[in-house]
Amino acid sequence: MANVVVIGAQWGDEGKGKITDLLSKSADVVVRYQGGVNAGHTVVVQDQTFKLHLIPSGILYPKTECIIGSGTVIDPKVLLEELDQLEALNVSTSNLLISETAHVTMPYHRLIDQASEERRGSHKIGTTKRGIGPTYADKSERIGIRVVDLMDSEELKDQLRWTVEYKNVILEKLYNLPPLDPKAVVDEYLGYADRLRPHVVDSSVRIAEAVRKRRNILFEGAQGTLLDLDHGTYPYVTSSNPVAGGACVGAGVGPTIIDRVIGVAKAYTTRVGEGPFPTELNGELGQLLCDRGAEFGTTTGRKRRCGWFDAVIGRYAVRINGLDCLAITKLDVLDELDEINVCVAYELDGERCVDFPSSARRFARCRPIYKTLPGWQQSTADCRSLEDLPSQALDYLKFLAELMDVPIAIVSLGASRDQTIIVEDPIHGPKRALLYSQDTPELGLRHQEIEV
Repeated sequence: MANVVVIGAQWGDEGKGKITDLLSKSADVVVRYQGGVNAGHTVVVQDQTFKLHLIPSGILYPKTECIIGSGTVIDPKVLLEELDQLEALNVSTSNLLISETAHVTMPYHRLIDQASEERRGSHKIGTTKRGIGPTYADKSERIGIRVVDLMDSEELKDQLRWTVEYKNVILEKLYNLPPLDPKAVVDEYLGYADRLRPHVVDSSVRIAEAVRKRRNILFEGAQGTLLDLDHGTYPYVTSSNPVAGGACVGAGVGPTIIDRVIGVAKAYTTRVGEGPFPTELNGELGQLLCDRGAEFGTTTGRKRRCGWFDAVIGRYAVRINGLDCLAITKLDVLDELDEINVCVAYELDGERCVDFPSSARRFARCRPIYKTLPGWQQSTADCRSLEDLPSQALDYLKFLAELMDVPIAIVSLGASRDQTIIVEDPIHGPKRALLYSQDTPELGLRHQEIEV
């Protein structure tokens, strides 16, 4: 039995959907613990592509229980659309459970998010404009609507009577937008409540039961470490905690039940939205990575900014999340390159910097210090074992593992399930006492000291 947290080790969009889908085959329960419809996970199964926003990737396995935890924020309209799409593709959603204490995204949240981002002008954050930030803000202000309130018509009417009036003042006076009709909002959301009611549970009780029965639990995060509200590139962050510690709060479990934490990182780096990006490539090479990697957001369709792998933020992700192992995705995107750069440190105001800076202004002044490695210039898409990889590709992976001081458990070479090399099963494989060993062939073999 193992309880595993899967997190993004970069700025999100690392391919967590595919990795979660792969691990869900061995999981009894999958819990989505934070974020909202600003997340997007793409899973390819044979000739079908599934784009998920709120529903955990484990939904594609009929026997896997999928829970949307308390730390998420739920847009009922989008969730129901997602349920309908899955059912239309003959995917059963009867195993989906929704926490009654998760907060609900309301129409005024979306309107305020859109208007606020537009008013920021050159200071915009790059939000998806889906109302996520305002929903979490209301949660902190203690005026939010929870799923349990949605299930009680009288409670919902009572809460919205005051809240909509309060939000209308903001919409009209601050943003010059028309007010919302409280009755229309109540009627709309009571309609959502009727359809969602069979899925609503006390999720902390269900997860506790799974722990007691020693079932395998997979905790699925959205976004990535560098978008964490407390530990990311603030203010260019999301409004929740995608880091591994967020799994405990968002799912309602204690840290003692977590057995392993796996970080997902691309073989290069991407970022959506605003904010500093030291290894960003703006020319033909950046466009090549974008085209080969199909780097467009699942949720917004926005083009992702592409750059070289950044081991400074990689080491930071290892430290902040307590990573046991890594899943490296999209290695195949680099197949055509004759040389590949890896950022091993920054130059900041004339000095070498190996630690991620907390200040966005300081981070914007960082310049990457690169180590150049030879490319392999041949396809890896059909590789199914480490022995199948070109020697230069294997050396590249070993170099990343050494730089970040953590072994690589999974290598993804395409979007399909079968385009994967499983070095070690993070759920059923043994957790090492030592990360590195001189006499094992596993990725993470430390064959030389790396100067950073």
